[in-house]
Amino acid sequence: MLFGKFGSKIMNKLFNGVYRGKKVLVTGHTGFKGSWLSLWLNKLGAEVIGYAIDVPTQPNHFELLNLGITSIMGDVLDKEKIFKTIEAQQPDIVFHLAAQSLVRKSYRKPIETIETNIMGTANILESCRKNKHVKAIVIITSDKCYQNREWARGYKETDALGGDDPYSASKGSADLIAAAYRQSFFNLNEYGKSHTTLLATARAGNVIGGGDWAADRLIPDIMRAADKNEAVIIRNPHATRPWQHVLEPLSGYLQLGWKLLSGKKEFSDNWNFGPPDGSVLAVLQVIAQAKQQWDKINYEIKENFADFHEAKLLKLDSTKARERLKWKNVWDSKKTSKKTIDWYKNYYQNAKVVSDQDLHNYIQDAKQLSIEWANI
Repeated sequence: MLFGKFGSKIMNKLFNGVYRGKKVLVTGHTGFKGSWLSLWLNKLGAEVIGYAIDVPTQPNHFELLNLGITSIMGDVLDKEKIFKTIEAQQPDIVFHLAAQSLVRKSYRKPIETIETNIMGTANILESCRKNKHVKAIVIITSDKCYQNREWARGYKETDALGGDDPYSASKGSADLIAAAYRQSFFNLNEYGKSHTTLLATARAGNVIGGGDWAADRLIPDIMRAADKNEAVIIRNPHATRPWQHVLEPLSGYLQLGWKLLSGKKEFSDNWNFGPPDGSVLAVLQVIAQAKQQWDKINYEIKENFADFHEAKLLKLDSTKARERLKWKNVWDSKKTSKKTIDWYKNYYQNAKVVSDQDLHNYIQDAKQLSIEWANI
């Protein structure tokens, strides 16, 4: 068993053991990143409470994991329910991932996207402000929160926020709302006096990994097509993105949460979690790597298929996280691709969910690299 007695000893030491016995609220726990975060927190010994509007896909990674955590179904736009949930559960830390996270959908449903991503974030922050037990908040936004200039260099935390589409604008706005709450209600100069809560925002780029079945995302589209022996339609073959395994930014979120829960207020800030330059690949390069792992994968390019604007060049500069937070990536693009495709092959061909195994391997590789959170 991957997380048996020996595995539990290792897990108890990760992130200095800060999550063991802690109550952790994860919004959007039924989504792709939220489900992986819930799995990891569960293995760390945290008491995880999930809050989400629904189960967004079928199949669904969270349901397949069968974690047995407290799962509350509710909308982040329901101010009263959010407030009552936080009052009833009294979490030590909140990871806010609930969002309308698809660019394409934001063109079809701009108001829903704007309300969910902006007002949903505000509702979480306001409920935390009114609760004296919450010690740390990590708001997850996106690399698309930056005003995109199609720069070759990566965007830094000090670059201007913006957005040319409803999704990007909503994420930039959510980041601004968080900054306003940090300055107005969770001010660092007042920490330990008028309040005891530290707030940070985390921005990550495109993540891949097993268990994602969202619409209009490259890897899920590829896997669905391969399972049906069909060619996936590629609408933007030359677009570049900072591809990384889902566990990479999650390790950053957890490391950030560890610092905040430890009362280190210098980490109450904005943080980028993106891969190194070698992992910034064009869509066609990602497909080529995937096809090496599974020969059932085929594709067809229809460049005029796109009916909405999407940035062609986008990457993050994560120097700040690497230097100050001591965070770094564990898997390169080839290993990320292999782990991702192997996960789906196991699922579609053998009806196996290997998320535990992937997490175990990731932690072991992090220990070998002497990464701080894995070597306390």
